[in-house]
Amino acid sequence: MATAAGSKRLGGRSARPEARLYGRGGGAPPPRPRLRAGALPPWRAGAPPRACWRAPRGALLALSKPPGLPVLGRSGELSLVLLLPVLRRRLGLPAELHVVKAPARAPTTRRECSGLVLLSGCHRATEQLQRFFADARRRGQYPATYHAVTVGVPAEAEGEIRAGLRWQQQGDTTVVVPVPAPGRRSLARKEVKSTLTHYRVLGTAGGCALLQLQPRTAFPEQLPVHLTLLLCPALGDHKHSSRVGRVLGVPFLLPPEAAPTRTQMLDEELLCRLGISPRQLHRLPLHLHLQQLVLPQGPLCAPPPPPFLRTLRRLGLPGHPEPPATRSPLPPH
Repeated sequence: MATAAGSKRLGGRSARPEARLYGRGGGAPPPRPRLRAGALPPWRAGAPPRACWRAPRGALLALSKPPGLPVLGRSGELSLVLLLPVLRRRLGLPAELHVVKAPARAPTTRRECSGLVLLSGCHRATEQLQRFFADARRRGQYPATYHAVTVGVPAEAEGEIRAGLRWQQQGDTTVVVPVPAPGRRSLARKEVKSTLTHYRVLGTAGGCALLQLQPRTAFPEQLPVHLTLLLCPALGDHKHSSRVGRVLGVPFLLPPEAAPTRTQMLDEELLCRLGISPRQLHRLPLHLHLQQLVLPQGPLCAPPPPPFLRTLRRLGLPGHPEPPATRSPLPPH
């Protein structure tokens, strides 16, 4: 459940599960999301919590999306948008819900990452919130905060990742690639975008790290690509991690053309610590979680999903407490 920092009660009562949504999609379904009302609308709550931003005709609703569940999805595929009518009926909301375009969704892959998703039944409130995010970025603030588990430890405990990013055709697909020194013309023509992410190491253990990431800019797949430039790809990144090679244990960056997309490769020791086999690696979810969004009335936080927490415990990284009776960081079938 997504809750406002320092607020765990809604309308004077303890928050409780409101709905569990199910659906059908192509292939193996992602973990079923457990959804709760992160903020009851004004007509449902006596005193609005900090996560509820009052608006004339609606309120903000927040939920924590599991990894692997797309926000939009392809035709015939289970997605969050397809579940919105069910959520609306379960919560008894009079207005249709839509996804708020938060500043943090663009720097990641909407399908793979987990974390906060904002919903609204009021377009005016949505516009005001998006203006708030845009103003915060212009002021040099970081309204979105991610947590990531990385394979590798940054050389510096805190710093910034600056890089030009652009789309590039590779075979039948397009991928996001870094541009080391983008020219003024390419930036002016918007062929390349200058991007910036601030990072801080929260903890390390056995060659892995827990990072806090705060993107200053928004570009698709910005955070996974930035982590490869740091030579510390995110755990479960099966799209960009091949760009980081190793010789005698020393990481180095490969050009995207020489690093086709493949399942992430992990050494035997790390696999043992995670409690998974090489044949299960393709099911390892991306360990990139949208942890916090700063809203006009304060921060809104969502704890990491169970696979993320299991990984923190198994690797000995700092994180939220979790019951010890867990076996592996893989999501359920």
